[in-house]
Amino acid sequence: MERLILNQLLNWKNSPYRKPLILKGVRQVGKTWILKEFGRRFYENTAYFNFDENEEYKQFFETTKDVNRLLQNLMLASGQKILPEKTLIIFDEVQDCPNVINSMKYFCENAPQYHIACAGSLLGIALAKPSSFPVGKVNFLQIDPMTFTEFLLANGDDNLAAYLEQIDTLEPIPDAFFNPLYEKLKMYYITGGMPESVLMWTEARDVNAMQDSLSAIIDAYERDFAKHPDVREFPKISMVWKSIPSQLAKENKKFIYKVIKEGARAREYEDALQWLVDARLVHKIYRSTAPGLPMSAYDDISAFKIYLVDVGLLRRLSQLSPSAFAEGNRLFTEFKGALTENFVLQTLITQFEVMPRYWSQNNPPYEVDFLIQRENDIFPVEVKSEANTTSKSMKKFKELFPDKVKLRIRFSLDNLKLDDDVLNIPLFMADQTDRLIRLALEQNNAQ
Repeated sequence: MERLILNQLLNWKNSPYRKPLILKGVRQVGKTWILKEFGRRFYENTAYFNFDENEEYKQFFETTKDVNRLLQNLMLASGQKILPEKTLIIFDEVQDCPNVINSMKYFCENAPQYHIACAGSLLGIALAKPSSFPVGKVNFLQIDPMTFTEFLLANGDDNLAAYLEQIDTLEPIPDAFFNPLYEKLKMYYITGGMPESVLMWTEARDVNAMQDSLSAIIDAYERDFAKHPDVREFPKISMVWKSIPSQLAKENKKFIYKVIKEGARAREYEDALQWLVDARLVHKIYRSTAPGLPMSAYDDISAFKIYLVDVGLLRRLSQLSPSAFAEGNRLFTEFKGALTENFVLQTLITQFEVMPRYWSQNNPPYEVDFLIQRENDIFPVEVKSEANTTSKSMKKFKELFPDKVKLRIRFSLDNLKLDDDVLNIPLFMADQTDRLIRLALEQNNAQ
């Protein structure tokens, strides 16, 4: 299985400014696998320490801050060799080990010749606590679910992935590529990007095993909810989580607390929701009042939408059957296009540094699905899950902010084309958004 984050890990290894690495990502997203694979490919050996399986290792970090002594104890206890520059040291499941996380400061300052990577499934939660990590002494990387491109590679469709990568003109995709890509995307909606689920499909072609793997991941997440320090929050987190399909099934996908429970108020549930956001199990997208910089300055913090970390998990949590994908476009249109919106957001988050927003106004009602920031430009994004791609909202947005809109972006089932300032991106090309925007701007500037 090929993960594109390997390139980022290699850049980290070769950087003259390298610090100990903290790899963040939700449970079952492939953190341990990618670090071991990285060690196997690019180091003489890997020294792996799991603090959940071997809790006694934690004691070493309680008794000393001396890096050499720590390494000596770990080597003696595990029988693993650790060499500067040549060994990748992996500390896994460190979310409950503040001393291990804090020790990164001493590795950074006193032993930069050692290459250390930490991982843990709820690190987002652990790091949200004050003073729990050494500021400025670590590098961070985020690993997200597999992208559609990675899904193609896992499925043996290297030719399709290579075709998408080499597109350098905004011309329609020939049917010989368009049709198979469209079919593969349907399958990606079913499996999502969690490696085990993808594996069950791409290698075993076993739909039931794929369904079971997604159910097991959801069960594991729900067990994690109980790890909230305040036991009273556990049922609330669970209720927010289970409300997400209902939130996204609404015409207006703005998050409504009453959907969780009749009479529910923000102050009762906002901590539970924040826990899910910190854990990165959900993405919180604020309403923006205008396309200005910085985007955060225009946030309406009382209005937001919630999406799930992965489109396959959303499909499973919504209890949509895999059989839906055999029925034409139904998978894209079912459930008010929520799967499609979730998919697009997933891809945008991996490409752009700033979290997307959305824009809306009430009287009369208009809504733009997402706003994305690329360099110092903001682009409105519309997601269409059906072939009807006319949009009053995008038109209205341009009327209101004529000087701010260099390009409008539409994701749909239509073919690739640039029509004046509207760039239509076929949904299966969402991973290429950043590059396609650049091509569109270059083309329009040349005219």
